[in-house]
Order: sequence, then structure tokens, then C-alpha cells
Amino acid sequence: MPNITLSIPPEIYEKMKKHKEIKWSEVARKAIIEYLEKVEKGGLELPSEELLKMLGNDFRKRIKETPVEKYEEYYKKAREAEWKRLKSFTTRM
Repeated sequence: MPNITLSIPPEIYEKMKKHKEIKWSEVARKAIIEYLEKVEKGGLELPSEELLKMLGNDFRKRIKETPVEKYEEYYKKAREAEWKRLKSFTTRM
């Protein structure tokens, strides 16, 4: 089985050291498996309202103040960049 190395904040590590009875590699393995299952099912999407709530009032205010034309301009640029990226791939036949 492959091994991975994780970096965690020192304060978390100190708390983990107090619980020597816990197999932390198993905890990490289960968390990774659960997360992958969510990703593969597309379950990481947040409802718009929940996302806006997490981002805070300042972000919500900036969204309301930005004209729709700006969003359309950014969307066009992103779409063109993605198209350029996709065209660069070669396909084998």
C-alpha cells in the first residue's frame, strides 16, 4: 500500500499525541475515502445561498454592486480561455 505524508498544525499534533489509542492513519484513510466518494458523486456542491452566507456580507455587497456586463465580460474571457485550452489537446484516432 502506498504511503503519504500529511502536514498538520502543531496545535493539532499536540492534541493527537494525547490520544495514543487512536490509529490516526486509519482516521485519515477513512476521511480520504469518504471525501473521494463525495467528489465522485458530485456531492461537494453548495447551494448558492449557503455559499454566499459563508463568504460573508462584504462579498455579497460586492456582487450586488458589480454590473451584469462585467460578469458577462468575465464569462466570455473564461469561455475563450477554456476553448483555447481544449483546442491544444491532441486526440488519437
